[in-house]
Amino acid sequence: MNCKLPEDCMTMGEVREGVDATDRELMALLDRRYGYMRAAARIKKDREAVRDEARKRAVVYAATRDAEDRGLPSHELAAIWDALVESSIAYELVEWDRRT
Repeated sequence: MNCKLPEDCMTMGEVREGVDATDRELMALLDRRYGYMRAAARIKKDREAVRDEARKRAVVYAATRDAEDRGLPSHELAAIWDALVESSIAYELVEWDRRT
Protein backbone atom coordinates (compact mmCIF):
# COMPACT_ATOMS: atom_id res chain seq x y z
CA MET A 1 0.00 0.00 0.00
CA ASN A 2 1.60 3.23 -1.17
CA CYS A 3 -0.78 5.62 0.49
CA LYS A 4 -0.72 7.54 3.73
CA LEU A 5 -1.79 5.97 6.99
CA PRO A 6 -5.13 7.29 8.28
CA GLU A 7 -3.49 9.39 10.99
CA ASP A 8 -1.28 11.09 8.38
CA CYS A 9 -4.07 12.06 5.95
CA MET A 10 -4.66 15.77 5.55
CA THR A 11 -7.08 15.80 2.59
CA MET A 12 -10.15 13.83 1.50
CA GLY A 13 -8.20 12.77 -1.59
CA GLU A 14 -5.65 11.07 0.63
CA VAL A 15 -8.43 9.45 2.66
CA ARG A 16 -10.13 8.14 -0.49
CA GLU A 17 -6.84 6.87 -1.86
CA GLY A 18 -6.29 5.00 1.39
CA VAL A 19 -9.80 3.56 1.39
CA ASP A 20 -9.44 2.39 -2.22
CA ALA A 21 -6.06 0.79 -1.51
CA THR A 22 -7.44 -0.89 1.59
CA ASP A 23 -10.39 -2.24 -0.40
CA ARG A 24 -7.97 -3.82 -2.89
CA GLU A 25 -6.06 -5.38 0.01
CA LEU A 26 -9.30 -6.71 1.48
CA MET A 27 -10.21 -8.25 -1.87
CA ALA A 28 -6.82 -9.97 -2.04
CA LEU A 29 -7.40 -11.35 1.47
CA LEU A 30 -10.88 -12.52 0.51
CA ASP A 31 -9.42 -14.22 -2.56
CA ARG A 32 -7.08 -16.14 -0.24
CA ARG A 33 -9.92 -16.94 2.19
CA TYR A 34 -12.06 -18.36 -0.62
CA GLY A 35 -9.02 -20.37 -1.73
CA TYR A 36 -9.21 -22.07 1.66
CA MET A 37 -12.88 -22.84 0.90
CA ARG A 38 -11.79 -24.51 -2.34
CA ALA A 39 -9.24 -26.51 -0.35
CA ALA A 40 -11.90 -27.49 2.20
CA ALA A 41 -14.22 -28.64 -0.59
CA ARG A 42 -11.40 -30.77 -1.99
CA ILE A 43 -10.55 -32.28 1.41
CA LYS A 44 -13.98 -32.94 2.93
CA LYS A 45 -15.28 -36.42 2.24
CA ASP A 46 -18.99 -35.66 2.27
CA ARG A 47 -21.14 -32.67 1.40
CA GLU A 48 -22.87 -32.58 4.79
CA ALA A 49 -19.53 -31.72 6.40
CA VAL A 50 -19.46 -28.38 4.58
CA ARG A 51 -21.90 -26.70 6.99
CA ASP A 52 -20.52 -26.74 10.52
CA GLU A 53 -22.62 -24.51 12.77
CA ALA A 54 -20.24 -24.83 15.73
CA ARG A 55 -17.33 -23.66 13.57
CA LYS A 56 -19.43 -20.81 12.18
CA ARG A 57 -20.30 -19.62 15.69
CA ALA A 58 -16.63 -19.81 16.71
CA VAL A 59 -15.50 -17.78 13.69
CA VAL A 60 -18.14 -15.08 14.19
CA TYR A 61 -17.44 -14.98 17.93
CA ALA A 62 -13.68 -14.59 17.33
CA ALA A 63 -14.28 -11.76 14.85
CA THR A 64 -16.65 -10.05 17.29
CA ARG A 65 -14.13 -10.24 20.13
CA ASP A 66 -11.35 -9.00 17.85
CA ALA A 67 -13.50 -6.06 16.76
CA GLU A 68 -14.28 -5.21 20.38
CA ASP A 69 -10.58 -5.36 21.29
CA ARG A 70 -9.83 -2.92 18.47
CA GLY A 71 -12.63 -0.53 19.43
CA LEU A 72 -14.53 -1.24 16.23
CA PRO A 73 -18.32 -1.60 15.90
CA SER A 74 -18.52 -5.25 16.94
CA HIS A 75 -22.24 -5.75 16.36
CA GLU A 76 -22.04 -4.54 12.77
CA LEU A 77 -18.85 -6.49 12.10
CA ALA A 78 -20.44 -9.64 13.56
CA ALA A 79 -23.20 -9.26 10.95
CA ILE A 80 -20.59 -8.86 8.20
CA TRP A 81 -18.73 -11.93 9.43
CA ASP A 82 -21.96 -13.93 9.56
CA ALA A 83 -22.62 -12.98 5.94
CA LEU A 84 -19.00 -13.78 5.03
CA VAL A 85 -19.22 -17.24 6.57
CA GLU A 86 -22.58 -17.93 4.90
CA SER A 87 -21.12 -16.82 1.57
CA SER A 88 -18.10 -19.05 2.17
CA ILE A 89 -20.34 -22.03 2.90
CA ALA A 90 -22.35 -21.43 -0.27
CA TYR A 91 -19.13 -21.11 -2.27
CA GLU A 92 -17.70 -24.28 -0.74
CA LEU A 93 -20.89 -26.19 -1.59
CA VAL A 94 -20.60 -25.09 -5.23
CA GLU A 95 -16.95 -26.15 -5.26
CA TRP A 96 -17.80 -29.48 -3.58
CA ASP A 97 -20.54 -30.18 -6.16
CA ARG A 98 -18.17 -29.25 -8.97
CA ARG A 99 -15.71 -31.97 -8.01
CA THR A 100 -18.31 -34.75 -8.20
